[in-house]
Amino acid sequence: MLKALFRTKPVIDESEGSGLKRCLSAFDLTLLGIGAIIGTGIFVLTGIAAANQAGPAVVLSFVISGLACAFAALAYAELAASVGGCGSAYGYSYVAFGEVVAWMIGWILLLEYSVSVAAVANGWSGYFNNALTAMGMGLPDVLTKSPALGGIINLPAASIILILMGLLIIGVRQSAQLNTAMVFVKVLTIIVFVSIAAFNVEPMNWHPFMPYGWFNTLPDGSTTGVLAGASLVFFAYVGFDAVSTAAEEAQNPQRDLPTGILASLAFCTVIYIIVSGLLTGIVPYTQLNVSSPVAHALQLLGYNWASALVATGVIAGLTTVMLVLYYALTRIILSMARDGLVSPFLSKVDDTRKTPVRVIVITGLIMAMAAGFFPLGTLAELVNIGTLAAFVLVCLGVIVLRIRQPDLPRPFKNPFGFLLPILGMISCAGLMAFLPAQTWLRFTVWLTIGVIVYFTYSIRHSKLAK
Repeated sequence: MLKALFRTKPVIDESEGSGLKRCLSAFDLTLLGIGAIIGTGIFVLTGIAAANQAGPAVVLSFVISGLACAFAALAYAELAASVGGCGSAYGYSYVAFGEVVAWMIGWILLLEYSVSVAAVANGWSGYFNNALTAMGMGLPDVLTKSPALGGIINLPAASIILILMGLLIIGVRQSAQLNTAMVFVKVLTIIVFVSIAAFNVEPMNWHPFMPYGWFNTLPDGSTTGVLAGASLVFFAYVGFDAVSTAAEEAQNPQRDLPTGILASLAFCTVIYIIVSGLLTGIVPYTQLNVSSPVAHALQLLGYNWASALVATGVIAGLTTVMLVLYYALTRIILSMARDGLVSPFLSKVDDTRKTPVRVIVITGLIMAMAAGFFPLGTLAELVNIGTLAAFVLVCLGVIVLRIRQPDLPRPFKNPFGFLLPILGMISCAGLMAFLPAQTWLRFTVWLTIGVIVYFTYSIRHSKLAK
């Protein structure tokens, strides 16, 4: 049984007979990545990071985080092109390192995606209720706040997850079409902001450019500076890896997955740099510590109609983020169930809809309850450290597979030997080092629970062990 800990899956694991439908093109996958990436980061974290951690140098924070993600994305692209079967860091780790590492990465990804969906649902609820209030139909606090915050339930947060659950049950093609429509809405929103902000920049707002320096630890344990800001705004990039989980539904995964991953990340990185630069140029960074800094900045400039349009874009943007991350969560659980690491009850794919209905319903109900009854702000910090840990192992996986199987066909291959994967490992590990100690403690507790689950259930039911 213990031998299965380090036994790896075959490199090519074709998904014929999986029950999932191959219907996503490279364009669909690119929009899937954009749908997951552009959301909380650009509409919320930009202002918070500028006000509290980096000042106008938040642009550099986005560049640093984007560079780390670029190295990881190149690693994902190489593995997606050469490793068949289910994508995601979980699937790649199973091939490169064996079962025990794959389980821990899968366990981390479950945390990343589920907490992200529930946390973003809380943010979506606030914007949605603000829109209702503007129309004179605002909900009372007892229906928009969790019990810990004095309410009964955050009804909009729970409801949007249940709506997305229904959409994902219907089919991935329909989900992709909704994502495409909403991506265009939020890209239009960003274009409007850029068009207005470009003519209202006050260069004095960029001085001092780096008020908090590169990195400082405050007495209360919190961190400031450009590097601390990079660790925070990294959340803005979470989601491009969700593209890799669509491997079994991509029309030509070896060609389309690398295209979708790299194109979506490149597009969003450029957008983040432009928007963060303009945002700190039109409003003093000290005024951006608000829940919707982009809309707030347009209000300060007197463009109330544009501010309302941005609020609409935020609602659309957060919806697509939840949709794509929810989708990715269900595909990872489906893959883990097929491998026997979680209950085989979750491996069933509906014959008619070609979707894993059981997984979608169970995870949707759990996340809806979490979003409705718990404030998840502090848990969201776990998303960054878990994702960075997964990226480190994906980069290492490229190196391991090149050594272990040098003759493996690689339609896409990183240039310069091992240089880019090594830079990816160093940069992602470096960003982990700048996270608060409390985040590391919570992450360690989650990993400990994962080890217990593995040795009490997964190792005994693993198909690879058998």
